[in-house]
Amino acid sequence: MEEQPHAAAAAAAGPRDGGPASHTPHTPGSPTTPAAATATAAEDHAHGAMQHHQQQADGTAPVPSPPPPAADDTSPTTTTAAPPPTAFAGTAPDYSRGSERKASLQPSDIATSPRGTNAGFVAPSSYLRPLAATREREDQQQRSESRHHGMAGEPGARKVMHPLDREQREGLRAIRAFLKVRTTYDVLPLSYRLIVLDTALLVRKSLNILIQCGIVSAPLWDSKTSTYAGLLTTSDYLNVVQYYWQNPDALAQIDQFKLNSLRDIERALGVTPIETVSIHPLKTLYEACRRMLESRARRIPLVDIDDETQREMVVSVLTQYRILKFVSVNVKETQMLRKPLRDLRQVGTYDNLAFARMDSSVIEVIHALVKRSISCVPILDKDGVVLNVFEAVDVIALIKGGDYDNLNLTVGKALEKRSEDFPGIYTCTLNDRLDTIFDTIRKSRVHRLVVIDERSHLVGLLSLSDILDYTLNSPLEE
Repeated sequence: MEEQPHAAAAAAAGPRDGGPASHTPHTPGSPTTPAAATATAAEDHAHGAMQHHQQQADGTAPVPSPPPPAADDTSPTTTTAAPPPTAFAGTAPDYSRGSERKASLQPSDIATSPRGTNAGFVAPSSYLRPLAATREREDQQQRSESRHHGMAGEPGARKVMHPLDREQREGLRAIRAFLKVRTTYDVLPLSYRLIVLDTALLVRKSLNILIQCGIVSAPLWDSKTSTYAGLLTTSDYLNVVQYYWQNPDALAQIDQFKLNSLRDIERALGVTPIETVSIHPLKTLYEACRRMLESRARRIPLVDIDDETQREMVVSVLTQYRILKFVSVNVKETQMLRKPLRDLRQVGTYDNLAFARMDSSVIEVIHALVKRSISCVPILDKDGVVLNVFEAVDVIALIKGGDYDNLNLTVGKALEKRSEDFPGIYTCTLNDRLDTIFDTIRKSRVHRLVVIDERSHLVGLLSLSDILDYTLNSPLEE
């Protein structure tokens, strides 16, 4: 593993203002409840307040005013919670606009191969970028307005907020106001599925379930206490791999390792414990985002209380991507976020970046993922050009079926084992703006963007957590 030197001087001087291309088909998260009875409860919910959410997520209908929360802050579920099955599968419709997504693509935006050693990434898209002349006109307008209002520091000059800053501030205010009046339940689609795993399940079996269902996380349920026990993510599997790699004598016992022993692995490695943060479905999106940012969680389960049994039940799992897409569909003021990333250097990570080569070993990358608590590592060539990224979810495909010898492979060989429908990675430059990035999130299933310069050299990484943190926590200067 290697570290990227400071990249502050690598700001792109390329084309102006756009978002990365996107061709990933959107597949909504697949949630149901931990038991058949709880699944019935979710249908009861869906027949009421949820009838309009499918259209909202598509952007085909305006968002109505939120219903007033119940006095006891619980949903009107009246079913009796039962012990959860190992997995419960339903249907999860694709509520994105396929025709709109296809119309936005350009043939040159898609790399020849998203797998292996080829440059498998989605290059910045020209259709989202105004011409250089437009950029020049904007710069001239900014300089003219600065002279008109008086330069800061001149005697008697009054400090006036630039129109671009004022517009950015109003856009952020509109998003925050929206998040404070919408509930987490509003984001859920009309139909969905949820896979809930019992803590007594073997790690090997849980891995097979995630692969078969095409998911990367699942809520855990303690059937002995009938309570929510945390969220199983790819980080937990990385911890298991790291533990047994450091203790090869215990490798033979891995097939007998159960989910309820994950705490022991965490303590042995000294890593972040399994995610246990949750929120009630009728709490606001603003509070849900706050809890995710505080706990550094990328998703948060919605946990309700059954009115009759007073026991917990998992309703769904809310991801950062689903929240940001919901915002991009329903808040038109996202188009006011027109400041480029080069003026928002607090948004994203640009220093001390971890990266790997195609000939690096997979286990080296896993060590970096666990040590830094990150979800991906960019793959560079000898000249520093971004070729691909190795993600935590790639480890899941490598160790399926208990074939841990794949961890000795090089990164290049491991990437060849990716699925044929892997969408590629998404890139942007420091000239891109959040308005076009929100557009990209609305059209494609984006989890992060690799920031590059005009020569495709690595500049930084922009995650959904970075965007969410800036949206909620950036100061609104008067």
